[in-house]
Order: sequence, then structure tokens, then C-alpha cells
Amino acid sequence: MLIILPVLLAAVEARFENVHLKQDWWENSVFYQIYVRSFMDSDGDGIGDINGITSRLDYLKDLGVDAALLSPIFRSPNHDFGYDVSDYYTIHHEYGTMEDFDLLLKKANELNIKIILDFVPNHTSNESEWFIKSSNKDEYYSDWYVWENGHLDAQGKRRPPNNWISVFSKSAWQYSPSRDQYYLHQFGVAQPDLNFRNPVVVEEIKNIMKYWLEKGIAGMRINAVNYIFEADKDLYGGRYPDEPITGKPGLGPDDYNFLNHIYTKDQDETYDLSSQFRDVFDAITLRDNLTRVLMTEAYTGIKNAVRYYGEGVYSDSHIPLNLALIEDLNKESDARDIKYAVDRWLTYKPLRKPANWVTGAHDKSRVASRFRPKLVDAFNMLVLLLPGIAITYMGEEIGMVNGFVPWTKTTDPLACNTDDPVNFIEVSRDPFRTPFQWSNGKNAGFSNAEKTWLPIADGFEHTNVEKQRSAVRSHYQVYRGLTALRTRPAFRLGRYESLALNNDVFAFKRWYKDDAYIVVMNFGNSYQVVNLTAFDLIFGQLEVEISSVHSSRSFSDDILANFLDLAAEEALVLRMQV
Repeated sequence: MLIILPVLLAAVEARFENVHLKQDWWENSVFYQIYVRSFMDSDGDGIGDINGITSRLDYLKDLGVDAALLSPIFRSPNHDFGYDVSDYYTIHHEYGTMEDFDLLLKKANELNIKIILDFVPNHTSNESEWFIKSSNKDEYYSDWYVWENGHLDAQGKRRPPNNWISVFSKSAWQYSPSRDQYYLHQFGVAQPDLNFRNPVVVEEIKNIMKYWLEKGIAGMRINAVNYIFEADKDLYGGRYPDEPITGKPGLGPDDYNFLNHIYTKDQDETYDLSSQFRDVFDAITLRDNLTRVLMTEAYTGIKNAVRYYGEGVYSDSHIPLNLALIEDLNKESDARDIKYAVDRWLTYKPLRKPANWVTGAHDKSRVASRFRPKLVDAFNMLVLLLPGIAITYMGEEIGMVNGFVPWTKTTDPLACNTDDPVNFIEVSRDPFRTPFQWSNGKNAGFSNAEKTWLPIADGFEHTNVEKQRSAVRSHYQVYRGLTALRTRPAFRLGRYESLALNNDVFAFKRWYKDDAYIVVMNFGNSYQVVNLTAFDLIFGQLEVEISSVHSSRSFSDDILANFLDLAAEEALVLRMQV
């Protein structure tokens, strides 16, 4: 029943997809995530920057992008490349100046492209003025971070307050001699967690949000939102409790998954805080009548994830990121798994809230490497043609693959913290962050520097924007066709129905009034024959609108609805002939 129920409810949901014919700018937009450090270098230092993004906004416009989501650009020592902020009010010097950012906003506005910033409120850098003053027990800043006393073991050795483990492995507590206490860091040692039980901290974070929203950005993505609160130690006798051991085989006490994180993630207070953040965004929206979008990123269970939409009359996040296509699928997934992952989100989310779809991110393996290169178009069809918002990580539109970054060139603290020059690659995020591939020239057209901050991925000579733009058939051309197609009423307003036609072939129908489309994709490695009349009111002949790069079909080819032969890994968008 657990599997059948989401399918049935998703069908009910589909009947209401066109309830609201009037949509706000963000409700059907294409968001394009840029890892700033790797997108485009304008000054020859081997590091991407803001002026580099400005110089490539025309590319985003041609691609069909509505909003660019930038990784953190705030001042940072870069122990975690911007996710350790030392000053939220200042642009990091490697990325440019505030004047450069203002110019980016100006040109983006001219092209009707919105700018969204990735925002990290859970923690700061340990080089932040706030933290330095807190570690010295400054009266005002003393309680801005999560501080706790350690204890002595039987041998008289100082030990952390409890068994909590960092996402980056090892203890989540770091001793500070200046304060003679431990501070909590759920991520790197250089990333101390802020104390959101201090109302002064909450107000300061809101002020930072106001500052950037008033500068003209169209929204923020709240990074790692579900880590913001830890359990209230006052409920546990004034001490933070140990987290229970998962019992998973092969894990040691330094491994993050060794523990069940019931006290350090997904605390109820987080949802109230998200609602407070939404109030900040809504106040500025009301003032100038441009919706400022609040996005939230939480790697968590689906019930927790959809709570960020808000409950009852209360609204929290406009876009709680749906990470199902990243988290729930792998190379072994078949059509049934894909149908379940898609329909499950549509079932659990509130009825009249838009869905969103994403397959890539700066900390997750690229689609072409996580699955197979020939499935790039199929996954872009999912992201761009399922009902709701599309989010693309830079490079997925041209099918970039993971780069290879050896131990000697590894920069990712998650990998470096393993102290393992052999197995570090299993956790390193550097391969997904290699520079964007613009051309087959020097450094793939990313930079004219002698050395780039990460090495260019192999194969850039064949996988790059310049080559794919000039080709008649390419992943880029397919992507542009999909962004154009999604503006049609059937995809913008239409209903949705899906079927796993067999173990390998997943298909879904989008329709509005008499205009109907079938998106069909073979995720298997073998030839398949399917009957599309399994969908209601699909019969006769269909016409090819878009075909994947390796398909033998072309635009306007006719297809028999009751007999469609699909090559391995072939994906098609078909239109019902009226």
C-alpha cells in the first residue's frame, strides 16, 4: 500500500495542476546553479569570478534560463570555498568587488535574469570577527556560538562534551584554549555553528538577508537549513545528549553515518525559523511587488523536506529543494524507481504548491558520471518537463562528466579530512567542481591562466559549449529545445500522468485542453517495444518534437502510438496529432 498510495494520490494531484492559471515569475522558472569559482575567469588568476559571470549572461539567456543561483560570494578564508563566511556584507576579493556585483545585477536585469545567492546561516568561519570575539568571551558576542564544557576521562585526558560527529567526519567539537571550552562545528573545524537560540543572532541573520535583498537580488537559497538547530540541552539536564549508534556495518566512531543524528538535524524549531525568514522576504516583496524567493536545501527524509513548504495558512520556503532525483536514484535504478521517486514528491508536497526538480549540484556527482553519458538528455527531460520548477547545475546542459583530481591537487576539506590518499576519492567533491568547459582551447576557455584552481576535466575537447552550439545535434541543442517547449501551456499549466511501461521504460503525459505530449525514455541498455495507448486518449500517430542526441529519430517524424520501438537509452518528446 505504501507504494500504491503515492501513485494514486499523484494522479489526483495531476487533476489540479491547472487550478492557478496565473503564475508568479518563479513558479515555472529555470534556475541555473553556478559554482562561481569554476564558471568563468575574467582576470587570468585561474579562479572564476563575478565579472566572468557577467560576461556570460548572454549564454544563460540563449539557454532559456530565468534565474542564476550563485554559490557563496561573501568574504571567506576559503577553507570550504565560500561555505565558511567571515563577513556576510563583503564580496570575497577573488570574486571581485561590490561594484562588480552591482554591474552583474544591472546586466542581469536588462536580460530579465534574476540573481539568487546561496546563503550559509548555520555557521561562519572561525576567522570571523564574531567568532574571534566570542572565543575571547566578549560580552556581546559570547553566546553567538554553541559552546560547551568538555570532561575528563578515567585517564584524566580532556574529552569532547559528547559523541557527536561532524559531516566531515571525526568529532563535531573543537577545543578552544582561549575560552577553555569546545565549540560545535557540524561541518569543518573552521566552520563553527552559530547559536540560533540567541535572538540577537537571529536578528543579525535577518539583517544580512535584508541587506542583500534590498540590493536587488531576487532571492536566497538557505544552505544546510536542517542543521541550524541542535537539541535544546535544557531539556536534557543541561547537557547535550549522545546520539544513538546506527549499527551499520563497516563504520567506525569517526564516520558521520556511525550515528543516528536525532539531536543535530531536523529539529522542530528550524521550521519556525524558516517562517521568520519568509516574513523578511515577504516584507520586501510587498514593498516593490517583485517576489523574493526563499529556497531551502535540506538533505533529509521526504516528510521533513516538504514541511518547509509551510503548514496550514503559514508559508515557509517558496522552493524546498526536491533532492529525490539525486538521493533516491543510482546506476541500478529502473523505470519503476524513477516513477516512484517522481510521484512520491508530487504526493507528499502540498497540493497547490509547485514542485521542483534537480539532478545535479556542486557536491554531487554529475549526471553523466552518476548514471551514463547517453542518459543526459533523458534526465534533462525530467527536470525541464515535469510539472513545476527546473534547477540545473552548470554543465549538465552539455553533459559534462566528473573530472579527475588527484590527491596532490585535492582541495575539498571533506576529502582532505580523510587523511587517506587512496580512498579520498570516494568522498571528494572536487571532481564535480572542475572548471566549466566553454571551448576546446586553453583551459577549456575558462581562463587564460597558466594554472587553474582545479584541473580541467579530461574530454573537454569534445564536450564544450562552442562545439555543441555549432552542432546540429547535441545535448546543448536538446536542452534549448526543452526550455522552449516548457513555455507551452501543456508544460506550464498542464496535468500529469506517469507509467512505468516496463522495467526499463518510463513515460509521462502532460496535457492542457486538447494539446497532449508524451515524454518517453528508455533507461535500459537494450532495445524495447512499448505501447503508448496505455495512456488515456493516446492513439493513432504521434509526432517527434525532441529526440535525444543518440536517437535515430528527428523532429516531425511520425510514431505509431501502439508500437514504439526504442533503442537503448533513447528518449523522446512526442506530441499527439490533433
